[in-house]
Amino acid sequence: MKKIYYTWQDIENQTQEILRQLQRDAWRPDYVVGLTRGGLVPANLISQYLEVRMETLKVSLRDDNGPESNLWMAEDAFGHKDWDPMVSDNGRKRILIVDDINDSGATLNWIKQDWPSGCFPDDKRWADEIWGHNVRVAVLVDNEASRSELKINYSAIDLNKAKDDCWIVFPWEDWWR
Repeated sequence: MKKIYYTWQDIENQTQEILRQLQRDAWRPDYVVGLTRGGLVPANLISQYLEVRMETLKVSLRDDNGPESNLWMAEDAFGHKDWDPMVSDNGRKRILIVDDINDSGATLNWIKQDWPSGCFPDDKRWADEIWGHNVRVAVLVDNEASRSELKINYSAIDLNKAKDDCWIVFPWEDWWR
């Protein structure tokens, strides 16, 4: 399998591309959520640049004891249950979820299932108003063959691993070599 190695400079450039896309959209998060472990570096860079706080979310589907559920983030995203279209924000926060790669889509699918599970799970506003509007996703690398049910709103690099099988190596994964 082919390996693609990214340098620290590549990561800075990719993060700058995501920031350009955010600026083009005129969309600014209230805070950034870095997914452990790979999303922490780009989330921190984005958070520092935008001068907004950063939170972390552990969604280790392969490692450790599995994911943690931070449903307060879901509550921030959803806002008040008695949403009124005449009120501008209804207490909703704009949240940017950041990861290094959308590979299989499993991580994002877990979030898409978990967040509504503890915060008005049957409310159609999750699909109509929350995902893609006030909760958006940014990744450095988006695998177009992913099965993510969440739209990737911002990505620096798009590739299709079904057509070109490769393994991405980020600098924090082998910095000691």
